[in-house]
Amino acid sequence: MRRLLCATAWVIVAATGAGRSQTTALPRTAVVALTHVKLIDGTGEPAKDDQTVVIDRGRVRAVGPSKAAITVADAEVLDLHGRTVIPGLIGMHDHLFYQLEPGASEMVVPAQSAFAKLYLAAGVTTIRTAGTVDFSGDARIKARIDAGKEPGPKIYLTGPYLDARTSAPDPDGIAKLVDEYANAGATSIKAYTSLRASELKAAITAAHARGMRVTGHLCAVGFKEAASLGIDNVEHGIGFDTDLYSEKRPDVCPDQGAVFSEVARLDVGDSDIRQAIGELIRHNVAVTSTLAIIESLVGDDDAFDPRVPPLLTWRLRSTYERSADRVKNRHPGWKPIFARLLRVEMAFERAFVGAGGKLLAGVDPTGWGGVVAGFGDHREVELLVEAGFTPEKAVEIATWNGASFLYDRHVGTVEPGRQADLVVVRGDLVKNIADIRHVEMVFKDGVAYDPEPLIAAAQGSIGAFEMADLFTWRSLGIMGVVAALVGNRARRWRRRTPAAQAV
Repeated sequence: MRRLLCATAWVIVAATGAGRSQTTALPRTAVVALTHVKLIDGTGEPAKDDQTVVIDRGRVRAVGPSKAAITVADAEVLDLHGRTVIPGLIGMHDHLFYQLEPGASEMVVPAQSAFAKLYLAAGVTTIRTAGTVDFSGDARIKARIDAGKEPGPKIYLTGPYLDARTSAPDPDGIAKLVDEYANAGATSIKAYTSLRASELKAAITAAHARGMRVTGHLCAVGFKEAASLGIDNVEHGIGFDTDLYSEKRPDVCPDQGAVFSEVARLDVGDSDIRQAIGELIRHNVAVTSTLAIIESLVGDDDAFDPRVPPLLTWRLRSTYERSADRVKNRHPGWKPIFARLLRVEMAFERAFVGAGGKLLAGVDPTGWGGVVAGFGDHREVELLVEAGFTPEKAVEIATWNGASFLYDRHVGTVEPGRQADLVVVRGDLVKNIADIRHVEMVFKDGVAYDPEPLIAAAQGSIGAFEMADLFTWRSLGIMGVVAALVGNRARRWRRRTPAAQAV
């Protein structure tokens, strides 16, 4: 009931603009002029001051200096002094589930509805799911969003994690799985840690034949070998490149902690890293930056976002607190390793982009539970700037680079003719990138959303029981067992009662 009331409140507030803490009301018309804004347009070019952006029925009609007095008949004019406008963020590693306690499958929680709202509230207007634990649930929320029945971003569905299924390599079996995922509606494939070289090659061949791209959280196969096999994208960055591990054996995924420890001691100028950069670029392989999830492993204060616990149900909140305590109090030797790994990854991403590589951005709401949808995407952009990118370049990485990788030429920049996927932020992102957290309104296809009720609707909902859970095969099986036990007990009870004997 609480979630229903929150969702109802979102509809009312979004429609009326009532009860909002921000000073600018949502526009009421399909033609809107956003005036006197600082514009970071997603191209990487320097920000422009005092600009006007005209939205006309879902698309950007005009962009130019406010002093030029761009006029459009019937446009609602919003004076947005003190705001920055950027393109809608494009999350390229943005799951629709939430994980606490790495390796504990029972702590992987589908969170489609809550995360869809959080992504949109943060200005993430397009996501690629980059792997799933509940493909049918992801497909259902996508269908509801596309039909206008629920708020959320545009969703590019990635199939379930593609792992090795047999003790010996089975390329044909992996290729069949790729076809199954494509038939189910997947638009990309996520190769996972145990997939071996011949299987990865089969997956890439099958995916490309279906017009899909392949990304990978790799381990059994290193970056250079994956690039030579034709992979399109690798996730997380150089800390996950097992080619750099001195004891790596072909087709075997080594201990990840050992890999982290060794890579953390490297320097971006080392020949092995330089060679990896060269091979990735030569084969046109994109890299997805997920700095926020790496930072969460360091255990510094920035790893503990106070906005996360209120989003969880009471049962998950206690698990989150235990996980946070473990991260804070882990063995003292691990904290400097993860801190160095984060610095190496930042240096790698600068060098990769500097050499001409395509860097994408995402949040990856997994690990021990320290990052969630939307809020983690903001932190990713902040960390890109901490890594040495200009705010304009960080925005380009988090917008246009993702759009171009997805072959989506309708979004990613603020230019005439593009879809009006825009974010209005209170503050100046060039002076303070942390202002990206102050989202005032989000436009998706020209429709304006207020982030506050979207976030309110997600409060306390991650981990909540959903009616759809009743109809999974696992739940139906459990209910069948329970029903049989209850039926047997009832029959025994009736046989023992006098009334039953009389009958």
